[in-house]
Amino acid sequence: MSGFREPGFADRQKAAQQAKQNLLNKFRAQPGQDDPDVAKRRAEREAIAANREKARLARETEKAEAKRREEEAIAAEAARIAREKEEEAARLAALEADQKAKRDARYAARKERGKKKR
Repeated sequence: MSGFREPGFADRQKAAQQAKQNLLNKFRAQPGQDDPDVAKRRAEREAIAANREKARLARETEKAEAKRREEEAIAAEAARIAREKEEEAARLAALEADQKAKRDARYAARKERGKKKR
């Protein structure tokens, strides 16, 4: 390893200056805003962004529609359950009334039989 030499301060300073110069040259070599290729890429990016926005709006619309349909289904189910409960209550009330009428008829018949025996 006789060929290796420790870089000194001046070497490091020169390397840093060269790196800065390389970055500056790379930046200067980039095309400007008025370059046709840059304008073309910008237009492509804007078109892609517009398409993404359309797709996002379509997804949001679809989600809102699905939510509306789900809420309608829930409301219809709640209405069906309420209607069934009302029908069941009406059926039970009719059954009770029928049972009461039969019981009253039996009671009246029993009373009549009791009157005839006397």
